[in-house]
Amino acid sequence: MQAQDVRVTVRVNRKLKESAETLFDYLGLNMSNAINIFLRKTVEQRGIPFPVNASSQGVGELSSSDITGIFNRAVEQDITEKKRKGLPVARYDLDKKRAYLENIDGTREYV
Repeated sequence: MQAQDVRVTVRVNRKLKESAETLFDYLGLNMSNAINIFLRKTVEQRGIPFPVNASSQGVGELSSSDITGIFNRAVEQDITEKKRKGLPVARYDLDKKRAYLENIDGTREYV
């Protein structure tokens, strides 16, 4: 951990956590990376970065595929917006097990 980093502990449903970890692994992320992406986007937009509402079935009854779809759309929306603005996009290299920034010209800057 870096000097300014702090540990955050949350309680989540076991199946939700496992589904999220599977998705994050597919995306080349870990839980910490994904939570940091969510928090950064939330702060940037000054609100939750995707629609949050109560469905006709009731709050909290989203399936893991619904959650996966919402998350994927939010990530893709963020990537598209960063590219539109000419900003680098945060990625993760599974082979090197390192995060990097991908610049608009395709070059990588490992962090």
